[in-house]
Amino acid sequence: MGHPLLLIQLVVIIVAARLVAAVARRFGQPAVVGEMLAGLALGPIVFGAIAPTWQQRLFPADSLGNLQSLSTLGLVLFMVVVGAELRVPASARGGLLRPAAWIGGISVVLPMALALGIAPLLYADYAPPGITKTAFALFFATACAITALPVMARIVKERGLTDSLPGRLGIAAAAVVDVLAWIMLACVVALISAHGDWAPFWRTVMGLVLLLALTWFVLRPLCARLLARHAPEGNANAAVLAFLLAGAFGCAAITEWLNLHAVFGAFLFGVCLPRDDRLLHKLIERVEHVTVATLVPVFFVLAGLSTSAQVLTGGAGVALLLVLAVAVLGKLLGGTAGARIAGQSWRDSFTIGSLMNARGMMELIVIKVGLDAGVINTAMFTILLVMAIVTTMMTTPMVMAFHTRAASQVKSAAR
Repeated sequence: MGHPLLLIQLVVIIVAARLVAAVARRFGQPAVVGEMLAGLALGPIVFGAIAPTWQQRLFPADSLGNLQSLSTLGLVLFMVVVGAELRVPASARGGLLRPAAWIGGISVVLPMALALGIAPLLYADYAPPGITKTAFALFFATACAITALPVMARIVKERGLTDSLPGRLGIAAAAVVDVLAWIMLACVVALISAHGDWAPFWRTVMGLVLLLALTWFVLRPLCARLLARHAPEGNANAAVLAFLLAGAFGCAAITEWLNLHAVFGAFLFGVCLPRDDRLLHKLIERVEHVTVATLVPVFFVLAGLSTSAQVLTGGAGVALLLVLAVAVLGKLLGGTAGARIAGQSWRDSFTIGSLMNARGMMELIVIKVGLDAGVINTAMFTILLVMAIVTTMMTTPMVMAFHTRAASQVKSAAR
């Protein structure tokens, strides 16, 4: 016999994600915002509050294992494409790398500093038993420092900012943030997994260093030779695609074995692929489209099912506002300050700061890693999930407000 419940769950998840994503796009938001909202709505906060019996029947606890497996598969495939997309734009290599480093660096340091300042206030209520204050604070600070390069790139493209200075600088700075954030997250997860014992921590770190060497010095040239020989135009055949998928799953399995999350290995494998736009286009066409349409919504729903319906009541509401203030101010002011130090105008600086506030799915991946590692509880996961949705929704209107105003001023000056 098959699994009719799993198929019904997939139908509901995919339809809900597409419908809410279409509504989000009508309001000028990226589709990922709608997909995140759909996942949240199918959890206890909306569906569970309106029809708890039906919600329990559709998503019983003993059925979530199958969804978890599909979610992990989707995350691995998605992170391979994210790693393959991670590149410094040619314009940045031509002179924007230094300002991008200022923007990315400060937009990581400032939100982390603010988060470390409020972490002691949140520790008692939002850290699971046995988690040290240091581990909780470091993870919380890392979560507040995330910028979603994939979402930002799509906002920049959809709003016609690809050739603008703020757009190019924002994407380059987001690449810097991605590298810093994943390094910090790997260290924090390794520290948590060691449970206070430094020997497992150093084994994990050394294993990660060896994996980095493997991907960079072995898999990277191997993939380059294989693709140059069998897919010179980036049009990978079934055999080459199978090799790439096997490499991604193998690296993901290694990081799981190292007590890190599978997403780290998949991301590293994606980074080691050649920086070929034709190959990237084929990966997006063959892998990302199916993954985003089918498997990523499963991840959003599992995230929604992990939320707490009590998050907006009492002290949790105050904590949510505090976290939102830290996340927004840290990114907006950090990105703006970095751009100003790098010599950009105030308007362009605020536009860049607004772009750095986009978090999207990358934030959800990070906080799900934290929840699975046991460093935050369900209430803090819910707060950070709401923060990710709100800050991503803020990005487009803020960017267009600053950029449109700046463009109008330029036109007025030209007249």
